[in-house]
This record gives sequence, C-alpha cells and structure tokens, in this order.
Amino acid sequence: MKSLLPSLKEKTRYIAFEIISEKAIKDFKTVEKAIKEAVLAFIGQLGLAKANLILIKDCWLPEKQRGIIKVNNQSLNEVKMSLALIKEINSNKTIINCIGVSGILNKAKKRYLEVWKNATN
Repeated sequence: MKSLLPSLKEKTRYIAFEIISEKAIKDFKTVEKAIKEAVLAFIGQLGLAKANLILIKDCWLPEKQRGIIKVNNQSLNEVKMSLALIKEINSNKTIINCIGVSGILNKAKKRYLEVWKNATN
C-alpha cells in the first residue's frame, strides 16, 4: 500500500503544559481524564474527534507536573482554551498553564520539558 503524500497528511502541533495545584498530581490517567473531559465539555464530541487529542505518556513528568499534548493544528486554540477552563482535578484546585507550542515533538521536549538536559547530565 502506498503511503500518503506529505501535503495530504494531517498537520499536528504539540502543546507543552504545566499543572499548578495545591497537591501534587502524579497519576497520568487522572490528568488525561480531566483534560479530555474539559475538551469534550468545551468543543463537544465532534470537536474532540477532529482535534485528534493525544496525551503523550512518555512526556509526562510527575515531579515537575509537566506534559505534552498532541493536537491537530486547526483545533489548537480550542484545546488551549479548554485547558484554561480546568479549575480542579481530583478535588484539588488546579490551573493548567500552556508553556508553549511546537510543530516537532523533540523540539517541544527540549525547549519546554528539558528532558534531554536532565538525561545528559
């Protein structure tokens, strides 16, 4: 089977985010559920499907409470707004701050999560 041309592929963006909360949230599944519920409430099921929202488990840093979300470039602003509307996770008062957006996963890791700096030191 022939692969798709680059012009026909869906363009993605990677949103780096940071969670600021009263108590540390270490569980990835809890964060994933809260983010998906917030996006579902804000843009609905069709919007969630079009956004192609994926939380990348390998990029979740529980000690810094930072992570990366993969999203369609056309739904970027809606997803960022949905993150801003999250007020609590597991009955902890929470603010989710978007640190930055990148088109390349490795660049997002290097700039916003500092994964590579910690791995080399």
